[in-house]
Amino acid sequence: MKRYLSAAAVLTAIVQPATAADLMKNPAAAIRQQDWSDVAVYPVYKGRIAVMDGRTLWYPQYAQRVRLVDIDACELPQWALDPKWLNRERHKAPSPVPCGPLAKAWLKRTVGNKPVECSVVSYDKDGIPQARCTSGGRDIAVELLRVGWARLASPYSYNSQYLAYQRHAMAARYGMWATYVLDMNEWRRKAVDKTLERQPIADANLLAERESEISPPFIDARRKPKRTDR
Repeated sequence: MKRYLSAAAVLTAIVQPATAADLMKNPAAAIRQQDWSDVAVYPVYKGRIAVMDGRTLWYPQYAQRVRLVDIDACELPQWALDPKWLNRERHKAPSPVPCGPLAKAWLKRTVGNKPVECSVVSYDKDGIPQARCTSGGRDIAVELLRVGWARLASPYSYNSQYLAYQRHAMAARYGMWATYVLDMNEWRRKAVDKTLERQPIADANLLAERESEISPPFIDARRKPKRTDR
């Protein structure tokens, strides 16, 4: 199994094992003595891309998928529900919100026709590279977090910038934070039909038996609106 290192890590590893005396006597030999047969440097992809979903890019020139690291977004067939469910006699359920397509649409809007540079930092369990990606000098993940169409992949994220943007979006109830939506990992585990023909009622049923939700506003929708005609 190959070990993947960044270019900086490779340079650090080259220098650390050799003593100062070794480097002074024969620097080339000190470097050659390292065995790099099982080490690969993380790649950097550059060029125009196609957007596959709210967190996945496709580089046609490399025939390579790349996922945005540290964030998650609704899957394309996933639905959320609008918590503003007021006329309950006329509407028997909250209005559906296509959170997956909306996340994809915002990512496409962010990138436009500009080239994208993705620096791989790790690999997912399915082997897909996870990367920090920029377009026009902007971190793409930040743009998604800022408008609420992505969330942090882990609640223990060390990225203070990402945390700040997510907290702002949550407080303002932007994007999916204005909906009632199932946690994406739970959705992936439980959804049987993951085709684009999936109907909103399927996600409404999952939400009714949820283990966790990621957007708190729906607590308001569970309460019946107060009557004002008395």
